[in-house]
Amino acid sequence: MRNDHVTLRSTAVFDLLAPQAPAVPVQVELRYDTTDPYAVVAAFRTGRAGWVEWVFARDLLADGLIAYAGEGDVTIRPAADDPEVVAVELSSPSGHAVFEASAQELADFLDRTYDVVVPGNENLWVDVDEALTRLLPHDLG
Repeated sequence: MRNDHVTLRSTAVFDLLAPQAPAVPVQVELRYDTTDPYAVVAAFRTGRAGWVEWVFARDLLADGLIAYAGEGDVTIRPAADDPEVVAVELSSPSGHAVFEASAQELADFLDRTYDVVVPGNENLWVDVDEALTRLLPHDLG
């Protein structure tokens, strides 16, 4: 496991799409943290005091920049009519949202994560013993 912990942050504006309405710009903070090297966090600003965080695989972001990717709650794909735009679709029991984001901004953020943790080397950043300690009950008796 590596001990030189790094957190990357980048801000972006995603456009929330709604039927028969103009797109609504939403502030988004993208985060990558070497304590969870397989994941990316997208925190969406929901108002003056609120943020909603979605955590998904870094590989999903990489794949979604090229072609449709994802199953379930998060899908990412290039926009059908504009190669410079990526569609990010989020689904949960409380709702469904489709955003459009700059493909270049997402690719630049992804490249920065690769500078910190090379794809395929994520396992070098994971402390399996520590993760198991958090998951297993301390009192097995």
